[in-house]
Amino acid sequence: MEFWKLHGIGNDFIAIDGRFDNIDCNNYGDLAKKVCHRRFSVGADGLLVVKASKVADVEMVYYNSDGSRAAMCGNGLRCFVKFVYDNNIVRKEDFNVDTLDGIKKVSINLKENKIDSIKVNMGKGSFLSKDIPINTSQDKFINQKIKVLDKEFILSSMLMGVPHTVVLVDKLNLDEVYKYGKEIGKNNIFPKGTNVNFVKVEDENNISVNTWERGCGYTLGCGTGMTASAIICNYLKKVGKSVNVTSQGGTVKIDIEDFVYMTGPSVKICEGNLEV
Repeated sequence: MEFWKLHGIGNDFIAIDGRFDNIDCNNYGDLAKKVCHRRFSVGADGLLVVKASKVADVEMVYYNSDGSRAAMCGNGLRCFVKFVYDNNIVRKEDFNVDTLDGIKKVSINLKENKIDSIKVNMGKGSFLSKDIPINTSQDKFINQKIKVLDKEFILSSMLMGVPHTVVLVDKLNLDEVYKYGKEIGKNNIFPKGTNVNFVKVEDENNISVNTWERGCGYTLGCGTGMTASAIICNYLKKVGKSVNVTSQGGTVKIDIEDFVYMTGPSVKICEGNLEV
């Protein structure tokens, strides 16, 4: 199987062209688990599959490393765009990508005829508890207290293609991410689980984020999580409408307008043939 490996601020993916393989979009789970394994295969946080689309220029099918299909992945979408553009599958600087979270408009910024950065329309997201979903009587789940293990947390949640929950902290601590991230994410208040973002507000235009993803654990960067973190911090009046969001893997820019836009890099790591 021919593949590329790419990363978006340290969030890494394997990308393949599935337009002619006759595999249904819902049947890539086992393949994702195999190719994303970091000991027995190439290893990645997720699998990106290119499919033809009747409603957009191309379709992105995304699977987490645990074999679960996800509606969206922000860093994955930028890597997907680079893959289809550089492989001449879609050779336009502005085009539409079909996802389970709807059609996403993307714009490529070129520098010396090479991709410098990619801007993605991430949509608007939703604060409604029923959309996330959350087992609560509250219409919105903002600044709500829950106890997890030995500690009480104040959580704010939204749907940004996938469920995301923000925990504001004074200092980022990876030990706490590993200890509490998974436990918050699988709390029974979240029937479908949630991604968990530990967020430190640096100033009005900058925040730092560590994300525990429900499908693959701690990642160096999570595009939908960084977007949700900026939106929630703006909603809580902690930051403005243009925010630089930094994770361990790098920085993306989030602009909150009528829609929310994420701009960031996408890097090719390698390509090759994978035995499956």
